[in-house]
Amino acid sequence: MDYVERVLSELKAKNPNEPEFHQAATEILNGLRPVVEKHPEYEKAALLERFVEPERVVMFRVPWVDDAGSVHVNKGYRVQFNSAIGPYKGGLRFHPSVNLSIIKFLGLEQILKNSLTGLPIGGGKGGSDFDPKGKSDNEIMRFCQSFMTELCRHIGQDTDVPAGDIGVGGREVGYLFGQYKRIRNEHVGVLTGRGLTYGGSLVRTEATGYGLVYITAEALKARGDSFEGKTVVVSGSGNVAIYAAEKAQSLGAKVVAMYDSNGYVYDKEGIKLDVIKQIKEIERARIKEYASRVKGAEYHEGCKGIWTIPCDIALPCATQNEIDGASARILVKNGVKYVAEGANMPTDLEGIEVFQKAGVVFLPAKAANAGGVATSALEMAQSSGRLFWTFEEVDAKLKNIMVNIYHNMDAAAKEYGCEGDYVAGANIAGFIKVATAMMAQGVV
Repeated sequence: MDYVERVLSELKAKNPNEPEFHQAATEILNGLRPVVEKHPEYEKAALLERFVEPERVVMFRVPWVDDAGSVHVNKGYRVQFNSAIGPYKGGLRFHPSVNLSIIKFLGLEQILKNSLTGLPIGGGKGGSDFDPKGKSDNEIMRFCQSFMTELCRHIGQDTDVPAGDIGVGGREVGYLFGQYKRIRNEHVGVLTGRGLTYGGSLVRTEATGYGLVYITAEALKARGDSFEGKTVVVSGSGNVAIYAAEKAQSLGAKVVAMYDSNGYVYDKEGIKLDVIKQIKEIERARIKEYASRVKGAEYHEGCKGIWTIPCDIALPCATQNEIDGASARILVKNGVKYVAEGANMPTDLEGIEVFQKAGVVFLPAKAANAGGVATSALEMAQSSGRLFWTFEEVDAKLKNIMVNIYHNMDAAAKEYGCEGDYVAGANIAGFIKVATAMMAQGVV
């Protein structure tokens, strides 16, 4: 049994019933084999064992009172995974599916994603099994205040800087920040994704979607191609999906399908984003409304069918494991050439294998969706300097970061004998920086 296999075996034994964490660790560590073989000192220092073990896991109860006066209790999590290159950085997710396995998988991925940005931020993640859907603003406020009352003792602008994720948008960040400020009596950049009137950054809302398209555009450019005239399918209808679609359309592509958790809409003439934004951002309604408002558009129940629509570029921007082996095979059969992940781990291991064997250019989440956390780090920089950059300044920095990520993972893949394998390239490029810092800091 080699070093990687031994570490994976021990990880699964120590962390039973955590399938998402096992999946992420398996994908990452298998991709690091060439690095580990080249650096035997890592095994002597038990570097991989330390890399896959969080530095700290905080779990806590979150009691809150609904509008009817009933008391509810949810679970809260913060996994502070690795701080070798900077303070922990990673979002908070509020969704019924949240459990320790999901938070650990997201935190492990976040280490490498943050490293790839080239900015000094470590990896962390957190959240709760609280479901914001159907709750009033006052109920969400009371929950966020209760959640932050415990979390505030574990975070800080130089320790751990959370942000939003699924279920945590500008409203939730505002409530969380207000409670932190109230308890700690300090106005600092402890949360990113804040409103523009109290320390937020321009482009943060658009960042993950824009960044996804910037890195995909660079992959296209490297092959003498562009978004111009391409047919694109985007899953999801939140910030990432909407702004990926917006940027892709601005570069000449035609986005023909999007979905929410109930079903998908198909518009062969190209999705009209003004209608999508009205439905999802203003009305907070279901995407099926699109079909009743746009002539010729179709609505289909269920989400899987979206991957049967022929496209040149697929941008999965919803949730983990939404593309399995079967969906990947259909996409390949229908001629997809590029797949770039806007969500976290939206393609399962079988799906990745299908794409890679078919020669599809596959850009993994830790690289492709790093634009959000990159812009969060830019927000941290603005907060520290009491600065406010223009939209154009932040957007230019974001584009430069995403272009560099593409070339760094491309170079790493070539250096370690796996040219074109961007899963391995992203893992290697992100890991080497973290590993070098960990080795320099001793056994901690």
